[in-house]
Amino acid sequence: MRLTWMGHSCFLMEEAGYRIAVDPYTGVEGYPELQVTANAVYCSHDHFDHHAVERVHLVQGGTSPFSVKEVPTFHDDRQGALRGNNMVRVFSAGGVRVAHLGDLGHQLTQQQIEAIGAVDGVLVPVGGVYTVDADGARKVCEALAPRWIVPMHYRHSPYGLPNIGGVEEFLRQWPQVHFLPGASFTADGDTQGVIVPQFVAEA
Repeated sequence: MRLTWMGHSCFLMEEAGYRIAVDPYTGVEGYPELQVTANAVYCSHDHFDHHAVERVHLVQGGTSPFSVKEVPTFHDDRQGALRGNNMVRVFSAGGVRVAHLGDLGHQLTQQQIEAIGAVDGVLVPVGGVYTVDADGARKVCEALAPRWIVPMHYRHSPYGLPNIGGVEEFLRQWPQVHFLPGASFTADGDTQGVIVPQFVAEA
């Protein structure tokens, strides 16, 4: 499975020529307006920075090699009373299972952990304020025990929501961090550690 970080919490997942866009955004400080072509789009919740489906050009045709499992969670630690619901999705293709945690705002219950199941990779928010912070994200990842982790939903000036934290505190808590030269990587049986793609602005 090939993954490309499109900025913020948006990823493009590709397998056998089929493309899925997850959590497309609009109006996030610094980022140019998103433009992505995909066969399908999924959104964890309906906030502007995760639900800009109009920024995705959907193309017809092709049979999806992906299976998608949904696990309901919350956008805050008060059962959704502050910010509503959040959908965790597990995308499986090519022998790889990846959990996109959306704007998870709390620690997972044992029931949710079991529902998510064994995963190879986790895409986890780390910026705090609207989601779990660096410490909370680490605990979530430890509970899910993936082989690899990609942080998302953080401020990296000039990009990102102005009042959330950066990625540095999260990275300090892991012994193995890989900074990629670009936005994309291919996940396979050898992928491990914390992976930090680089946002590539449009020319």
